[in-house]
Amino acid sequence: MSIDRFILRKLNSCQEEHTRANLVRLFVIRIHKAEVAEGSETGYSVSRVN
Repeated sequence: MSIDRFILRKLNSCQEEHTRANLVRLFVIRIHKAEVAEGSETGYSVSRVN
């Protein structure tokens, strides 16, 4: 299973807000890295969820 599918499965089942926020941040970082690797310059902002 790829790490992306793992993150999405955990997000789907996660109930704890702090863990969920961290999973979202991790997924956004992975998206950003993939875009940089493809040469895209779309930017995303990662902020803290309270």
